Amino acid sequence: MASLNVGNLGEYLREQRRNAQLSLRQLADAAGVSNPYLSQIERGLRRPSAEVLQQVAKALRISAETLYVRAGILDAERDLDEVETRAVILADPSLNERQKQVLLQIYESFRKENGFGVGESAADEDGAGRTDDTGGTAATDADAADMDADDVDAGPRRTAG
Repeated sequence: MASLNVGNLGEYLREQRRNAQLSLRQLADAAGVSNPYLSQIERGLRRPSAEVLQQVAKALRISAETLYVRAGILDAERDLDEVETRAVILADPSLNERQKQVLLQIYESFRKENGFGVGESAADEDGAGRTDDTGGTAATDADAADMDADDVDAGPRRTAG
């Protein structure tokens, strides 16, 4: 894993927060972190987890992967295509937030099926992304089980008989 450039990340977060016209307190509340903790991240004094970066990215309506690259969690060269694909999906104004999340889950499951794991995924850390005995992936099966009919309007579903 690349070393973290926490100062650069903090400057970038501050810039994104200001562009979104949010106060430090507003962003901290929206991201579910404390005001002092977020301030320390912005000043380069704290090293946030991937989960905290994801919450902050969601609150700022920016790509979490962009923050992961800034923080050194993702290797920018190796993961550039994936980051760009995710950024395009997240930036598409014709999709609502739920549709974007479902599309990202499907994208991730296809990458796992094809042998391209997602480094920031907790599923990779606990082995949930490994191939099961049926040839599918555990992550794909779990993602499919979590989706309701309201999540994806893809026509009728087949059920196991």
